Formats: sequence, C-alpha cells, structure tokens
Amino acid sequence: MDLLQPMMILGLLAGGMGVALLGSIKVALAKKLEIDEARIGGLVSMFGFAMIPVILSVGFLTDLVGPQPVIVGGSILMAGSLILLGRAKSYGTALLGVLLLSASWSALVNVLNVLIPIAFSGHGLAYATNLANTYFGLGAFLTPLVIIYLLNRLKLSSATMVLAALVVAIAVLAMGVDYGALAPAAAKEVAAEPVVQAGMADLLSNPVMWLCALAMLFYAPMEATMAAWATTYVGDKGASEKFASTLLSGFWLAFLISRLVTAFCLPAGNETFFILGLALAAIALWVGAVCTAGRMMAAAVVILAGLILGPIFPTIIAVLLGNVEPSLHGRAIGLFFAIGGIGWSVIPIMIGAYARKTSVQRGFLFAVASAVGLTVVALALLGTV
Repeated sequence: MDLLQPMMILGLLAGGMGVALLGSIKVALAKKLEIDEARIGGLVSMFGFAMIPVILSVGFLTDLVGPQPVIVGGSILMAGSLILLGRAKSYGTALLGVLLLSASWSALVNVLNVLIPIAFSGHGLAYATNLANTYFGLGAFLTPLVIIYLLNRLKLSSATMVLAALVVAIAVLAMGVDYGALAPAAAKEVAAEPVVQAGMADLLSNPVMWLCALAMLFYAPMEATMAAWATTYVGDKGASEKFASTLLSGFWLAFLISRLVTAFCLPAGNETFFILGLALAAIALWVGAVCTAGRMMAAAVVILAGLILGPIFPTIIAVLLGNVEPSLHGRAIGLFFAIGGIGWSVIPIMIGAYARKTSVQRGFLFAVASAVGLTVVALALLGTV
C-alpha cells in the first residue's frame, strides 16, 4: 500500500497531461504538419472516438484481471504514443499517435478511477474523487507550462520523449504495489456509501448509472472545447501566443483549485444539487463566451470556465461510484466514459468545421447546447438519487 498513493498521484498527473497535451502542442504540431483548425478538430475528435471502445473494454479487464496489468500496459503504451506523436511527419502519423494516446489514457483513467476510493479514503467519495482529480487538474495545468519550457529548448520530438520518460515511472511504481491488500480496503471504504447493485444486469438497469453517463455526455465536450480552443479564442481577440498559452494554464489552475475547494467544502449528500448549480452556471458561461468582444473579457471567460467546469466531473463520478457495487466499478466507469466519449468526439468536429466557416467563438454555440443538456440531466438526477 505504501506505493499506491505515489503511483496514483503520478498516474493522475499523467491523465491530466493527456487531456491538455493536444491543446498545448497544437500550434507547434499545426505548423510542423501545415494543417488548419478543422484538422486539429479531427485530432481532438480522434481522441474521443478511440476512447469509446477502449475504455469500455478496459472496464471488464480491470474488474476481471485486476488493476496491475492495466496500469503497467497503459503507461507503457502512453509513453510510446507520446514519442510517435512528437516524431510525426504526416497527418496520418499524428492521427495514429492520438489514437494510441487515447487508448493508453483510457486504460489509465479507468483503473485510476476504480482505485480512487481506496487511495484517498477516509472522508467519503465526493472528497476522494475531487481530491484525486485535483492532481489530475494539476497535470493539465502544468502541461502547457512544461511544453512551453521544453519547446523553447528542444524540438517537439525531443520534448515528447521527456514526457514519455516520466510516464514510464508509473509502470515502475505499479509493479511494486500490493494489490492483494486493496480488496479489503475497498470493501471498508465503500461500505459507508449507498451500495445498491450486485450484478451486470442490475448495472445496466441502474438509472443512476445511465444518468451519470448522460451527464458525462454533455459535460465532456465543454471541457474538451475549452482545452483545445482557449488559445485560439483569445488569440482571435488580439492576444499574443505567449499570453494565450499562459492563459490556458490559468484555466487548468482554476480547474484544479475549484476541485480542491470542493473536496473540503462540499457537504455530503449535496452532490446532485451542486451538479445542477454548476450546470446552470455553465449555460451563462458559454453564452458569455459567444457574446464577449474584448480580449480581457475573453480571458475572464477562460478562467471562469476552469472554476465552473472543474468540480463537475469528479462530483458526477462520486455519485456513480456511490450507487454501484465495487466489483462492477471498472465496467461502470467504462460505460460512463464510453457514452461521454460520444459528446467528446462529435462536438469538437462540429466546432472545428463551423469555426472554419465563421470563428471559434461562434462555434461555442455548441457548448451552450451541451450546458443546457447537462442541466436537464442534472434535474433528472436530482429526482432519482
């Protein structure tokens, strides 16, 4: 158990890096491959499309063969994908790199979410998921800064090799964890939560699981949109490339701070009310993003997006894990992300195509629709849990 938390923290940092990576290197990658915003949108969408079948399959592996093979294999594959992406000389190779990145990221995210209640136990699931995802947000926050630092000194291919070396350390730590001791710890932690399901058929008939998955369907594209297009959004307002990249880090900093505050301040039993409140705030946020005109107002929208969006995902996960039997957590997480991946994939394609005809700012209308959808699902969740 001594290596569990260090492995989890490093894995969560790598998970955050995975979602922020494309937004951080897209300028350098676009210049290298000579591609436009629509094709960048294709890369972002490939990440989501690949996640759907992989994370669903990995959910069965996590439940049936245990976490160690999934963690070790996922981290090694992620390291390889980073090297391939950095060395890509064609759009096709870049797509393959993103495909492998998505597959490896999916494996890590599934098993890490299953282990969160054990690694960060003691104060309830909402505390555990928000605290754990603070590390995830920290990885996303640091990634743009690290990429800027590395690209000022190294070529893109060398920079991604440095990141790959860090990811390999996850596999090393994972091989030293005593997984046999985790099952009793899991039973003790989740025993205090409202466990209601006992089999796969019951999982599929669980309304809370489906509502949480639908919530992810509408939430995921909002996070992916801001992560991928925040720099373009403020750049179109006259901001410099350096300012835009720094602002992206500000988005992820606000993201992780809001999760940390939620971990310690959200009263138990108020998770669904909290999700609904954040969904309503997200509607106002995206409407403001579409309507704002000035550079500083656009910058404020990016930071507010981090504060509003940050706690939504971990709080939904807490509701999900609290209503599913622990032996099914891998499959529940797999279904959750597989359904969410549909929104993650489709919306960026729409935004990229629409942005090519109009602007990224006008493309944010699709994010407004996502926020409305999340609000409707949150209302249904409030009446179910």
